[in-house]
Amino acid sequence: MKASLSRRSALATVAATAAALSQRLSAADAAAKTRVNHSVCKWCYSKIPIEDLCKSAKDIGLSSIELLEPADFAMLKQYGLNCAMVSFPQKNGLGGIGKAFNRLEHHDTLVEIYTERIKQCADAGFKQLICFSGNRAGLDDEAGLKNCAAGLKRLLPLAEKNGITLVMELLNSRVNHKDYQCDKSAWGVALCKAIGSERFKLLYDSDHMQIMEGDVIATIQRDHQYFSHYHTGGVPGRNEIDDTQELNYPAIMRAIVATGYKGHVGQEFIPKREDKLASLKQGVKICTV
Repeated sequence: MKASLSRRSALATVAATAAALSQRLSAADAAAKTRVNHSVCKWCYSKIPIEDLCKSAKDIGLSSIELLEPADFAMLKQYGLNCAMVSFPQKNGLGGIGKAFNRLEHHDTLVEIYTERIKQCADAGFKQLICFSGNRAGLDDEAGLKNCAAGLKRLLPLAEKNGITLVMELLNSRVNHKDYQCDKSAWGVALCKAIGSERFKLLYDSDHMQIMEGDVIATIQRDHQYFSHYHTGGVPGRNEIDDTQELNYPAIMRAIVATGYKGHVGQEFIPKREDKLASLKQGVKICTV
């Protein structure tokens, strides 16, 4: 009897292991066949050690983990992963979302820390570096745009020399980032035109722009030449991008692909389910078109 139970238990274990492996291979195979390059934002999985996330990323079929600091670059290289969007540098409270390029008095510090970060990106072979406008704090949009352009132009020669694109993120100022200045795609596009370099683009975050202005697919079709990166997220709540929210991500992905985009799409939703990686796997599957 004991032998029979032991054999039955062993067979069940083998079957379960095979099923789990098959599921992982299926997810990775589907991701490999997609026209979308998949990435994930590490901060959404803050409790998962970077090496564990690298292993899971390979299983799921991701080719990038993004918004990482240079200290994590070696680990990415170890697993053959890209960092499609490198995280921002900070010094003395400057460089983050709230205090950045829209203030002239910030520029000297920002040029200093971004100069170092651009060189770190170039040394690692990573091509995109995130940046922010900063909050308005009473500054009108025209002045903020002019100031951002002035500060960023100081970095463009180095960025162009090293093949690094500075990418300003479009964020909503209604729910998550009150008073943020680069909160409309039209403002961001105007900034791109004012700067006039292929080494400055925008990060089009679909859930943020759904909150601010809607017309996600129409905006992508019209202004895609100014977008060098895309993020996902559920609306409302910034959680899973499934049928619990209002954005149709398969349609959005098809619209992105139709523009000829060859870069990455970063999953940036905050999983609310207990199995965080199952939610990530689901998000990748939804965006596999």
